[in-house]
Amino acid sequence: MMNREASLKRAMSETRPWDVVVIGGGATGLGCALDAVSRGYTALLVEQADFAKATSSRSTKLAHGGVRYLQQGNLSLVLEALKERGRMLRNAPHLVRRQSFVIPAYSAWEVPFYGIGLTMYDALSGKASFGRSRMLGKATVKQMLPTVVGDHLAGGVEYYDGQFDDARYCLALAQTLEEKGGTALNYARMVGLHKTNGRISGVSIRDLESETTFDVQARVVINATGIFTDEVRVLDEQDATPMLTVSQGSHFVLPKEFLPGTHALMVPKTADGRVLFAIPWHGAVVVGTTDEGVPAASLEPRAMAGEREFLRHHIGLYFGRQPKPEEVLSMWSGLRPLVRKQGAKNTAALSREHTVVVSESKLVSITGGKWTTYRRMAEDTVNVAAEAAGLARQPSQTQELRLHGWTAEAAAHLDAEHELAVYGGDQAAIDALAADDTTLAQPLHARLPYRMAEVAWAARHEMARTVEDVLARRTRALFLDARAASEAAPAVAACMAATLGKDAAWQQQQIESFRAIASGYIYEG
Repeated sequence: MMNREASLKRAMSETRPWDVVVIGGGATGLGCALDAVSRGYTALLVEQADFAKATSSRSTKLAHGGVRYLQQGNLSLVLEALKERGRMLRNAPHLVRRQSFVIPAYSAWEVPFYGIGLTMYDALSGKASFGRSRMLGKATVKQMLPTVVGDHLAGGVEYYDGQFDDARYCLALAQTLEEKGGTALNYARMVGLHKTNGRISGVSIRDLESETTFDVQARVVINATGIFTDEVRVLDEQDATPMLTVSQGSHFVLPKEFLPGTHALMVPKTADGRVLFAIPWHGAVVVGTTDEGVPAASLEPRAMAGEREFLRHHIGLYFGRQPKPEEVLSMWSGLRPLVRKQGAKNTAALSREHTVVVSESKLVSITGGKWTTYRRMAEDTVNVAAEAAGLARQPSQTQELRLHGWTAEAAAHLDAEHELAVYGGDQAAIDALAADDTTLAQPLHARLPYRMAEVAWAARHEMARTVEDVLARRTRALFLDARAASEAAPAVAACMAATLGKDAAWQQQQIESFRAIASGYIYEG
């Protein structure tokens, strides 16, 4: 189980150099730290906020090969992602599942066109296939997507891909890292790089809870800060040439009535060339995403007016009506770190393949890529980092490394709709908490699929430090129903205060802070 006090003590008391220090607690950073530990290296990871606070909790929840990249002819990226998709399912079946997608076709030629393309997608999957695609008639499409617009519908294509819970997957990486002997620390900001004879030799870390700063030594430092990659690189080299441009993707979450059933809708190309999904998720429907360039990175991006209008327009286009403001249960945005590419005119054209660079001082920076390929990105990065640091060469052990929560039952059969499915092997312990204390058996909120026992569990065993940690990432309440999450904040604050030993002033501050954040997830029209 994760315990922040113990992790902080280990980080502050270690006098020997860590083999690897990783800056950044998203998918890539956690993947790098876990990969390093799997090889027998000592590893410390520090994250300035909470694990998966930024990009890694704000994806479209897809573990996929990338049909879009197949259209672009990027077969190598698709093939790599399909292999990694299969590994994600095998190593964390409680967090990843197969999902049926239907592409509705409104011209007769589209049915064979998409059908042939997705047959190639199946072929590239090989033994890791999630299911065979098939061409569909109009009646079958309407049966599978009962609310989709039927006018001029010519048929469609069904294919299979992966769906997952991104924030919980990141947490499983952090839990596995700690179980394998690594150290993960949230709310710990890297505030300085140390050099010895021109080479990076350590970092200064500020514990944001105690406002204490301490130094750690490192044989190599990995900059895995995603959208903040260039900011860290500038600390190393003031004149470092920017590597990234930042793209924003926004989503609406709608009631299940917009897309009843178990099938997802996929639009491979909207009028402006984007890919759009409507996907069942935790009893609601996620619709997205957009692709808009933004001038700077931030931890709490907000959907822009043009993005909101794009989503409303396309929901109306494919479901026959635009959602009322109160039907948008949550509205959230994520930022993507895209590697700059000469001649690219828009963010949709920029590279999603990852890039690893080593500076003159041996700072290793990893950026770009996509969620599904996080493990391969980490393996490549640690290969480079180990060479830069002169560490004994050891192979990665993460291809078949089962993540925290994996059980034989989950691997064989899992009720993905069960409220505690994402906990895997921890489910019984959470049930026991609720059985021992009737107050913890109570629902978090009438419109949310969570119980108070999950709040206590998050604070005790999952390093949740704030109300936002619980409502945004340990549960997905903020992303599912922002209004309900805001209403649940006082109960969550009280439960956490009892567990963490906090006073009434802390509770009030937490409620106000969370509600300020939640207000940005509420669509007012």
